[in-house]
Amino acid sequence: MPHIPSSQIGIVVSKTLILIIGGLITYYSYQAYRRTEAPQHKWLTYGFGVVTLGAVLGGVLDIVISRIYSVDLIYTSVFVSSGLTAIGLGIILYSLYVR
Repeated sequence: MPHIPSSQIGIVVSKTLILIIGGLITYYSYQAYRRTEAPQHKWLTYGFGVVTLGAVLGGVLDIVISRIYSVDLIYTSVFVSSGLTAIGLGIILYSLYVR
């Protein structure tokens, strides 16, 4: 049985929490959009969804892919996670200005 470093366990736990909390925020903002049909809520949903996706995808690239293929993807996973977080935050910012 291979040894799993505690740092990887911490990453898995934190990414799981991000998935759960981010998924709930995305779900409730989508429910608000369906209730009000306000474009602000639609863009807010997209923004939180992209932020959540970026965080989880970065963790998947870092842990799963690097373990399967024994490739160091630390910079790729950080780039993907940071890029999607920036895009998602930009969408959230846009949702504050949509009328």
